[in-house]
Amino acid sequence: MFKFGRPDFLYLLYLIPVFLAAYFLIRRRLDSSFKAFANEKLHRVLSPMYSRNKPLTKFIIVLTAMSLLIVSLARPQIGSKVEEAKQIGIDVMIVLDVSLSMQADDIKPDRLEKAKHEVGRLIERLQGDRLGLVIFSGNAYVQFPLTSDYAAANLLLNAVDVTSVPQQGTSIASAIQMATNSFRSDDQIKKAMIIISDGEDHEGDIDKVVDEAVSKGISIYTIGMGTEAGSPIPLTTPDGKSAGFKTDNQGNVVITKMDETILKDIASKGNGKFYVGTSGEGEIDQIFNELSNYEQTEYGTKRITDYEDRYYYFLIPALLLLIMEFFITSNRSKTLEKIIKSDF
Repeated sequence: MFKFGRPDFLYLLYLIPVFLAAYFLIRRRLDSSFKAFANEKLHRVLSPMYSRNKPLTKFIIVLTAMSLLIVSLARPQIGSKVEEAKQIGIDVMIVLDVSLSMQADDIKPDRLEKAKHEVGRLIERLQGDRLGLVIFSGNAYVQFPLTSDYAAANLLLNAVDVTSVPQQGTSIASAIQMATNSFRSDDQIKKAMIIISDGEDHEGDIDKVVDEAVSKGISIYTIGMGTEAGSPIPLTTPDGKSAGFKTDNQGNVVITKMDETILKDIASKGNGKFYVGTSGEGEIDQIFNELSNYEQTEYGTKRITDYEDRYYYFLIPALLLLIMEFFITSNRSKTLEKIIKSDF
């Protein structure tokens, strides 16, 4: 198997045709200027040693060497052997509130973006653990199931916004139920659930679903997003423009405040802890430290290909070409020189 360790460097190859086009453009202008100055016979008299082909040859050699250097920077690798590695860790389900109230900006830049940033930081710190994401508003949906593919998890996390769930509301109960069902009940791996919400307008029988989660060995942590003072709920049009703030039936601007009571109660009954979300990054660090104390369990194996760098296959020829270019002069060869002298 073949791959590049740093494929992003390959984008530099787009510079090669740019340099080539620039060279021919400059060469064409120089030739035009030279022809305007004197005719071809006079050129031979004024610069008898000048070679028209060698500068192009030298440039092509440099350009080829540059291409090889870029490929070597991309770290070409060849798979030498395949091994099976044990996968150990814990299962973590994130339950993320995406209701309209999560657009309030009493936590900067706003509650939802702050929550996504925290989840992203958690993903960066996980090593071997499986992570899943349930998003909820009036209904709950699995954004992605338990996975150890952190790159895909980050991609799907970034796609989340307040339009991800069409039905508005804050159905925490259905979200907890959805997350509980997303865990595998037939293994002994440690399980944790992290609910990130402002706790407002909760619906459903929360105590029942929390008790069910605890009976399956799931610990529940909660992070409250928002402040006691609260903030208006900004609205936007489908094209992203501001549409003022949400109002009630009497036309008064709605102020959304974090409801700690329900989130504290869930964490207490769920054998977890409640944290207040802030503009800083302390709460996710504390939860990560809590999860780090969990006993990790083997949950499977995966095939890992051991790759070895082969950048020197391209680096050595590039260096040889540069050395060769250094010793090539821009003058005509001695054989051509003798021919020219015999003509004149």
